[in-house]
Amino acid sequence: MSEISRILDQFRRAFNGDAWHGEPVLQIVNGISAHKAFQHPIPGAHSIWEIVLHITAWEGEALRRLQTGILQMPEEGDWSVVEDPSVEAWAKTLERFILVHNMLDAAIASLSDGDLLRTLGGPRKRELGSGVSIYVLLHGIIQHSLYHAGQIALLKKM
Repeated sequence: MSEISRILDQFRRAFNGDAWHGEPVLQIVNGISAHKAFQHPIPGAHSIWEIVLHITAWEGEALRRLQTGILQMPEEGDWSVVEDPSVEAWAKTLERFILVHNMLDAAIASLSDGDLLRTLGGPRKRELGSGVSIYVLLHGIIQHSLYHAGQIALLKKM
């Protein structure tokens, strides 16, 4: 099995597969209403909806980085504010969440093991993730999603 295959397996398990730690992120968000997703049960903390938008933004940024090699903040920003808390807007958020994930999945699947060593950006700058390899980027985006999946799971129980 190639390293790309192993990374892709972990990427898929974290999102909608048989994750070792428990429920994957898509399973965690399934069944959450727009009302529940919009709530802020912990003062000063992000809502489920904001976290889903954040994961989507960074998966989209990882995709853009793979496609262009240019590093920047996500176009929609790091943390988006939910302006429209309607059922329709939540459905669109989840639709985009899945779409962006699937697009990144396809981009990862098109890589070779040799691509993993390629460095993105210039000298290492933590705030933009420059100076890291595609290998580190891909593992980082998996870790990022799982970190936030745990937050969503806790907020869902509140």
